[in-house]
Amino acid sequence: MEAKIPQDWHRKSATIKFPRELFINGRFVKAMSGKLFATINPATGQILAEIAEGDRYDIDLAVKAARQSFDKGLWVRMSIADRKKIMLRWLELMEKNFNDLALLETLDVGKPIRDSLAVDIPLSINCIRWYAETMDKICDEIAPTGYDSVVMVRREPLGVIGAVLPWNFPLLMATWKIGPILAAGNSLVIKPAEQSPLTTLKIAELAAEAGLPEGVLNVVPGFGETAGQALGKHMDVDCLAFTGSTEVGKYFLRYAGDSNMKRVSLECGGKSPNIVMADAPNLDVAATAAAWGIFYNQGEACSAGSRLLVEEKIKDRFLEKVIAITKKIKLGDPLDPNTGIGAIIDQKQMQRVLGYIDIGQKEGAKLLCGGKRAIEASGGYFVEPTVFDRVQPNMKIAQEEIFGPVLSVITFKDAEEAVRIANNTIYGLAAAVWTSDITKAFRTTQALRAGTIWVNSYDDGNMAMPFGGFKQSGFGRDKSLHALDKYTDWKSVWVNLKTS
Repeated sequence: MEAKIPQDWHRKSATIKFPRELFINGRFVKAMSGKLFATINPATGQILAEIAEGDRYDIDLAVKAARQSFDKGLWVRMSIADRKKIMLRWLELMEKNFNDLALLETLDVGKPIRDSLAVDIPLSINCIRWYAETMDKICDEIAPTGYDSVVMVRREPLGVIGAVLPWNFPLLMATWKIGPILAAGNSLVIKPAEQSPLTTLKIAELAAEAGLPEGVLNVVPGFGETAGQALGKHMDVDCLAFTGSTEVGKYFLRYAGDSNMKRVSLECGGKSPNIVMADAPNLDVAATAAAWGIFYNQGEACSAGSRLLVEEKIKDRFLEKVIAITKKIKLGDPLDPNTGIGAIIDQKQMQRVLGYIDIGQKEGAKLLCGGKRAIEASGGYFVEPTVFDRVQPNMKIAQEEIFGPVLSVITFKDAEEAVRIANNTIYGLAAAVWTSDITKAFRTTQALRAGTIWVNSYDDGNMAMPFGGFKQSGFGRDKSLHALDKYTDWKSVWVNLKTS
């Protein structure tokens, strides 16, 4: 799956074609209102393309197309072997369009092209492959009964699934939803974030080319208060899967209650603690993981290690290592293959990040590096990688999700205090602990309230590992076989074998 890297990504960006319309019932269509909205290049502040703006009327059309495809059995009643062939053809087309997908992702969200090439596109393709290979290995159950009866317990698709995506990993989060939804036999309607619709539209086009039946996969770009709300309140949507902020996740819970009590799964925010004990096996490795745990993808990651908890006795020398690594990370043009940190998604988010940096200084935290807008002449939305020391656990920068390249360093005296600090937020998405003591490692992971916990690493994983949170980080799991639980239900069938 190696991309042929162009010599000049800027030159390629001048010729790439942008998908611009809604994708409903197997084809690109204009929005019923005729409205358009701009998707912006975060690295320049310039318009990339004018995209059709879907609203509740377009959502209704898309849901109708999805419902018709499901009721007709265009996908769900197709043989598993044929469904698998289509999924595999689809990923082959994604591989064929590897460079275009990587470039669209980088242009649309400002992430470094090297990350799109090495992470986002390969992992997205792997997700589709994983669920394609999984779908013919999912079995129903036979419950124990007496001689005169049989109880079949069948896993069945829910029907029409709505999916609302975030802007930080647009394609990867799309495939995390699409893979299990289609593997289970459902039809779906996706609303990508208005900041990042391009790659989701592109792979929908490739899915149709691969042979996915009309109406099974629909994509309606638009805004949260119109298209997103319409999907959340729609009476013919059986389940709504959302990845994004905790604030917006709560809206979808209300929408479900106000409409048809549709099932809701949420993967929301995080304020993940990265705990470094004095007996960490390798402080250099831990320091590298601490830096990239927050600065990767510009800090725009729900599971970012935004709180660095360091044992008091090693704090100063460990922090020196983190700062040294931070200062070596290249901030700049996302289309430069050497860039490590790209642009923040838009001006509003950049101002939010800068606002939290200002709050941190006013609260008394010590700014060690960064803290300013960068490369302003480009017109883009760049923020320097920022590290705060002397952060108190109750400060806003230690409690609230910033979603930017801002690291809060907090000290602790022992493992018990570290756990208390780590658990003292509304979030519970991820955490990490670095120690050579296996007993301490197990006791700490047992005590931490988080859906994913790493020991002596940060942000590792594969498709077999479930991902999701505790507390206000949401519920339900993406990836793995457990993702199927969100999009299916169990039907029990009692068969009486008595002849008289």
